[in-house]
Amino acid sequence: GLIYRGKRLINWCPRCLTALSDLEVKHESRDAKLYHIKYPLKGLPGQYVTVATTRPETMLGDTAGAIHPDDKRYSQYVGASVILPLVGRELPFIQDSVVDPKFGTGVVKVTPAHDPADFEMGTRHNLAQISVIGEDARITSDGGAYQGQDRMVARKNILADLEAQGYLEKTEPLLHSVGECQRCSTVVEPLLSEQWFVRI
Repeated sequence: GLIYRGKRLINWCPRCLTALSDLEVKHESRDAKLYHIKYPLKGLPGQYVTVATTRPETMLGDTAGAIHPDDKRYSQYVGASVILPLVGRELPFIQDSVVDPKFGTGVVKVTPAHDPADFEMGTRHNLAQISVIGEDARITSDGGAYQGQDRMVARKNILADLEAQGYLEKTEPLLHSVGECQRCSTVVEPLLSEQWFVRI
């Protein structure tokens, strides 16, 4: 019972086309941006919650919106649903203690297939895992109209579409720690993968 196989998030280098251990990922501080995106509330015309993210291209794989259980600013929306901009998918609005109410707006998008904290949150809340970025760092068929685009190209196109449709509230500068492959310095992509694990 010590060895098992399962789908888990791994560090993936889209250039070397290999999984990386945490020790093989170097973290570099980079000038980045924090994007504030409006997620409409279902059944409440004109009302929305604002989500802050550094990776808008992953929103195509969102399966929930979340707040901290003690955050009273949004307590009236618990049990409601939000609509995923550009995609139209209905997402549950959940509570989870891993959400930092002091980061951004206090509302986070939950993308279990592309973020370690979101993966754990998704497991706790039985959320779907939608992989929208492939091993080649291009948008998969689950990414709809952005399929086949490189992740960075998709980011620009998604931001342009969000702005055109009135969903991009604002953009802020941010010093952000980014994981890179220690061999080639390519930005690492967290991806779901079937792997073998040994319990120690």
